[in-house]
Amino acid sequence: MSTHVRIVGTGLIGTSLGLALSAAGFRVSLDDPSPTARRLARDLGAGRLAGDLEPDDVPDVVVVAAPPDVAAAAVVDSLRRWPGAVVTDVASVKQVVLDAVLASGLDASRYVGSHPMAGRERSGAAAARRDLFDGRAWVVVPHERSSDEAVAAVRQLATVVGSAVSVMPAREHDEAVAAVSHVPQVAASVVAACLRDLPEPAVGLAGQGLRDVTRIAASDPRLWTQILAGNAEAVREVLVLVQTQLGEVVAALDSLTSGEGEGALATLSRMLEAGNLGHARIPGKHGAAPTAYAIVSVLVPDQPGSLARLLTDMGDAGINLEDMHLEHGLGQPFGVAYISVVPAAAEPLAEALTARGWQLHD
Repeated sequence: MSTHVRIVGTGLIGTSLGLALSAAGFRVSLDDPSPTARRLARDLGAGRLAGDLEPDDVPDVVVVAAPPDVAAAAVVDSLRRWPGAVVTDVASVKQVVLDAVLASGLDASRYVGSHPMAGRERSGAAAARRDLFDGRAWVVVPHERSSDEAVAAVRQLATVVGSAVSVMPAREHDEAVAAVSHVPQVAASVVAACLRDLPEPAVGLAGQGLRDVTRIAASDPRLWTQILAGNAEAVREVLVLVQTQLGEVVAALDSLTSGEGEGALATLSRMLEAGNLGHARIPGKHGAAPTAYAIVSVLVPDQPGSLARLLTDMGDAGINLEDMHLEHGLGQPFGVAYISVVPAAAEPLAEALTARGWQLHD
């Protein structure tokens, strides 16, 4: 590839992108306000330092991977600094960046927003992965003045690193991520915060359900403060809906506590059923329509190689794994693997694993 991509910001996303593009044959240069961050990204193999290039070696595409609160300014600066380059950014909020570009008076046809729906609980270049974007959604966010060439260039970057590309206007994008990403972060953090003063014996009862709900509560508070501030209007609208529904639940529980209770059970049931319906809309494997799988539960010894042996035995039985999650036994030297398969494969899998000495968990 002769395409020169300049990455501005060498944190988790910027360094991961540099690793993936470099592996795909792009020429990648790296810039970051922190000398340590950009040198670390270079040492990891994400690209060359921008300062080591010849002055006339200008980028064809600039990717701004700066923190959300400075992304807009960095995009405007990049449009001004490289008048021949396509400029995109990977900030998780798009309208505020687009507004800054349009207000700058610069050539907005070269700007196309984008947002890879990928990340980790850890941040920084040291947490970067070349395969971070494999199979993940990457939203390309053009606007009315974006040129076809600029849109194509950004789509190419997203496709080359293995992402599934979709196209969406900025405001629609911000409303969507408020519901599917930003509010879930708030919910996870609020639930996890309730554990702070819980007695140790109570916390010790935590199972997989709590771990699932609070997993993303370990995310970077500084980053998420910026994201929520940048998408405040859309996040607020979703949270008001959540608040209304929680208020109905609290009122129903108050009614049960007071001994009245008429209609309270129906309220709780409707809330739980609505949750079932919402969960059923989450895309299934490979982004396809949700599929109802059968679950086969297997006890897995907490020993090296046990899980690998289980998966090998599944493969030998000719049965495809659709999904799986592992729940560790409380104080026990084993876990339970919940294996999702198509319904017709559940009984053959159970028989095959039992024949190979595995103990099923009812």
